[in-house]
Amino acid sequence: MASGKVLIYGGRGALGATCVQYFKTNNFWVGCIDLAENESADLNIVVDRDADWVAQEQSVLSQVESSLKGDKLDAVICVAGGWAGGNATKDLAKNSDLMWKQSVWSSAISATVGANHLKTGGLLALTGANPALAGTPGMIGYGMAKAAVHQLTKSLAGNDSGLPDQALVVSILPVTLDTPMNRKWMPTADFGTWTPLEFVAELFHKWTKNEERPASGSLVKLITKDSKTELVMAE
Repeated sequence: MASGKVLIYGGRGALGATCVQYFKTNNFWVGCIDLAENESADLNIVVDRDADWVAQEQSVLSQVESSLKGDKLDAVICVAGGWAGGNATKDLAKNSDLMWKQSVWSSAISATVGANHLKTGGLLALTGANPALAGTPGMIGYGMAKAAVHQLTKSLAGNDSGLPDQALVVSILPVTLDTPMNRKWMPTADFGTWTPLEFVAELFHKWTKNEERPASGSLVKLITKDSKTELVMAE
């Protein structure tokens, strides 16, 4: 008997794949939504990257509905996203468009899935970014998209947002995650200040089980120092 059911949006990326594996190890049924399949997942919904936002939402919703057959989800966890640098000199629209698709489309679709399929008291976890709490002149498109995710989190925590009763919506705000790609591009960085992927997966698992939950609408900074990670609530 499975412990419960969770959907990981972005379940093929470094953090997403870690989350899929962690929940599987803890006896959950795990669905993956991404641009490619994760063979470890019980369900794969592959998003058409060329489809527009509305078409992506409709496709994901219909596939979730037919797969669940009336069952409810314990958690919808969106760790989809990406990073692009750049200021206003050139490619601002191009970079912003990419960031919007990767972070905002995925978060909004996750919210709709949560509103329709989360159980009472379920978890909707989104991924914001610590730098987006302030100006991000060297990565404007990224900052705009992540700030939108923060706003979405606050909106979903309010009355009449459409989420089920007692649902928890929260955004994690990492500084730097310890991914293979980050190690490749920043080989001389202090890895002791990077947040391990397993820490994040374990955190989502705790919140799914209704343990040590922050208030709904919280923006939770993940601050890692000397390889120890603390949760700090953003103002």
